[in-house]
Formats: sequence, C-alpha cells, structure tokens
Amino acid sequence: MSAGTTPVPPAAVDAALGPVRVLPVVSLDDAAAAVPLAEALAEGGITAVEITFRTAEAAKAIEAIAASCPQTRVGAGTLLTPDDVRRAVDAGARFGISPGWDPQTEAAAAEAGLPYIPGVATAAEAQQRLAQGYRTLKFFPAEAAGGRGALRQLLAPFRRLEPSFIPTGGIGPGSLSDWLSIPGVRAVGGSWLAPEKLIAAGDWNGIAALASDAVAASSPREDLP
Repeated sequence: MSAGTTPVPPAAVDAALGPVRVLPVVSLDDAAAAVPLAEALAEGGITAVEITFRTAEAAKAIEAIAASCPQTRVGAGTLLTPDDVRRAVDAGARFGISPGWDPQTEAAAAEAGLPYIPGVATAAEAQQRLAQGYRTLKFFPAEAAGGRGALRQLLAPFRRLEPSFIPTGGIGPGSLSDWLSIPGVRAVGGSWLAPEKLIAAGDWNGIAALASDAVAASSPREDLP
C-alpha cells in the first residue's frame, strides 16, 4: 500500500458488488447501448456490470447506467492509471477493477474511496494484496493462469485469511458452475454475457436470455449483501 493510504474496507467492496455471482465484463464502442444493455441484463436477473476502460466510450457508458438504471451496480474495469480511477468515479462507478496492480492506481482508488479489486495471477501477488488488507481479488487471466486447479491450489495456503476471488478470462457458460462451486469464489466475470455481435445488433432479448441462463446456473450465497 502506498504511504498514507489504506484500501476501502472489504465490507464496502461486498456492498458495492451486492449479491451478484456472475459479473458481465463489457467493452462498449457506443455509449448509447449502455442503458438498454443494463436493462437487458437486469431483465435476465443480473444487476451488476463491469464496463471496461478499453474504449473511449467507457466513462460515458458508466455515466448513462448510473443515471438511468438505479437497479444496476455499475463498475469500471481495466483501471490502469490514476486518471482512469478519477474518470470512473466522476462517471458514477460504484466499484473499480484492475487486471493487475500498481501503487499509483491503488492510491487513487483509496483516496477517492472507490471499492477497488486488484488483479492477481500468482501466490506472491495474492500474498502481497492480502497483506495490504484486500480480501476480494480478481484472478486473471483465469484459464491461461492454470484454470480451476490453479485457483484451488492458490486458495489453500491463504484460506485462513478468508479471501474471495473473481476469476475472469476465458470462462464461458460451460464451465461457470464448476468455477462457482470452488469455495472462495465470490463471483465469475465474463464477456460471454454481452457478446459484441448481440450488442451491435441490438439483440437485447438475446442478452437477457444469456443472463437468465447464467443466473440459473449459479448458486446464490446468502452471506452476500
């Protein structure tokens, strides 16, 4: 942790995410699609979404969802710089996620009071983030980093610290239930819930159906706020 900063408490991260167990990871080229997308996901039972800062429209998309979709917890993903954090907060993001970690981005999130989830792929990275006070971590890239077997082994030595992981990267509907069955998996992130092809076609019914299928395949956790 950078000098003079502390992470937002783990309880605040849980509150920001809510009871979601499946987190759509979405890159939008057109912010006009943000509200109908969020509404389609909510119709299917998913009320949280991560809008990635991989496009120029990300901040506008977050702002639109925050303003028009009170039922949806909108977060910002792919936060790589302090400026990304500031733009996410200004747009109304309720949480932030990075694929990895760096002290400047972390400090900006802590200063802004943004519930923040750093990414890890190794035991060394997990131990460092847990020592700083984080309890919810993104496991990325999930499949390329060894898949479910790697995460189970990663969880074992840290279990007494009660970490929660959000595996993301290469996961699809066929493996969703298996990932969610791992004790310590808070939620699963994935782009399959909002495919670019369906967004471009405005096929909101199709996205609602994908969301509904994912919710049906995921088991609720009563301990989540």
